[in-house]
Amino acid sequence: MTATTTTRPTATATAASLSDLVIERVGFGLFVLDRSMTVLMWNRFMQDHSGIPAADVIGRNLFDCFPELPRAWLERKLESVFQLGSFAFSSWEQRPYLFRFEHDRPITGGVDYMQQDCTFMPLTRGREVEAVCVTISDVTHVSVMQREREEAVAKLREHANCDGLTGIANRRFFEARLGDEFARWQRYGGDLSMLLFDLDHFKTINDRFGHAAGDAVLRETARRVASIVRSQDTFGRFGGEEFALLLPCTNLDEAMRVADKVRDAIGSTPVDAEGVSVPVTASVGGACATVGATAFDVLVNEADTALYRAKRLGRDRSIAYA
Repeated sequence: MTATTTTRPTATATAASLSDLVIERVGFGLFVLDRSMTVLMWNRFMQDHSGIPAADVIGRNLFDCFPELPRAWLERKLESVFQLGSFAFSSWEQRPYLFRFEHDRPITGGVDYMQQDCTFMPLTRGREVEAVCVTISDVTHVSVMQREREEAVAKLREHANCDGLTGIANRRFFEARLGDEFARWQRYGGDLSMLLFDLDHFKTINDRFGHAAGDAVLRETARRVASIVRSQDTFGRFGGEEFALLLPCTNLDEAMRVADKVRDAIGSTPVDAEGVSVPVTASVGGACATVGATAFDVLVNEADTALYRAKRLGRDRSIAYA
């Protein structure tokens, strides 16, 4: 009987001591606040990463110690825990960090501060929430890996959609956008036009100045035309020296005015290609979707027919399909 009586207090004291030790040594931040935002507990993680010893924080208002904290947001979060008595959580994806703690990732990691997941746990006595325990988990490595993965996916998607030489849309992506716009036109009506154009005598440019100069001409052509198109337009390379421009909400007359601007942009000044001044002109064919068209191929074929006519009539001109 005596042994039992003396052992329990010892075990209880040992458990309490171990509990304190665990709280100090865990690999995440842990601190406790009462309703007045007074700090009641501050573990080793918080001390090490904030640079402020527990003795200098405990008993003080959290916002006096860390005035840079998002006070309004944090007070709302804590108040909900005090009122409802239920857990709350904040992910780094919602708010990248609560405390401006340094992180140990390389400078190339792309984050300024340690990325943090936060949990808010009510500490109750009976039905009353007396305090809230807040934990801070360092998830910087997770956030950096996710950002790197997202950037890699974005680059892959960009490479899949872009022409490798000019950086504008490739034919596959252009036709996908054309399909979307054609379906929208079929459903809602309005106007939808398309221009096809290619560079006149491009084979001669390649033969005379070399393929490197030809590539420079294609890149500069793409740059000049891209600088005049609207944000809602889609500009792409169809292949070789042929380009396409999709013009939503544009009738044929308006499209042909754009065609003239395209020719002016391309031929305004010779292209500096590998140190050689190369004069460049373009032939343009334009078409507008009309009632009865059942597939976007019809629009492409009509623009191509108009382009062929422009070349037959002497090149360096814009022709509308009729």
